[in-house]
Amino acid sequence: MPTLSEQISDATKVAMKAREKERVAALRLIHSEIRKIEIDKRITLDDAGVVTVLTRMIKQRKDSISQYEQAGRTDLASAEQFEVDIINTFMPQPLGEDDLQALIAAATAGLTGMQQMGQVMAKLKPEVEGKADMARVSALVKAALTGG
Repeated sequence: MPTLSEQISDATKVAMKAREKERVAALRLIHSEIRKIEIDKRITLDDAGVVTVLTRMIKQRKDSISQYEQAGRTDLASAEQFEVDIINTFMPQPLGEDDLQALIAAATAGLTGMQQMGQVMAKLKPEVEGKADMARVSALVKAALTGG
């Protein structure tokens, strides 16, 4: 099975052949962000590293979308949303509510108190990053640790 980087490259080639300018631009943006990290750190990103980059890109675009909408720039907001949609095609399937609750329950088993929050989040992050909103996971962990 091809890696995420290879899938992005293949999708770029397909979009170029189909002459989809906006899609090509978005895919090249994704590829350049991945390459930037690889060159800066002198590493080759695995799929988990690529998912981390994609997650950060989605977060940045969602922040931009909210700012553009507040400023009344729906044209720019829709362009950012288009990029988010393309990035999402390469993200892993999101975790279901039951699966997420089960992972949190397993990670917090026997723990009480907020002082273990960092340990729980460190344990959960590799399993849920890219598959669930980390802010939501954090809130659910906090509720589990405080008995809420």
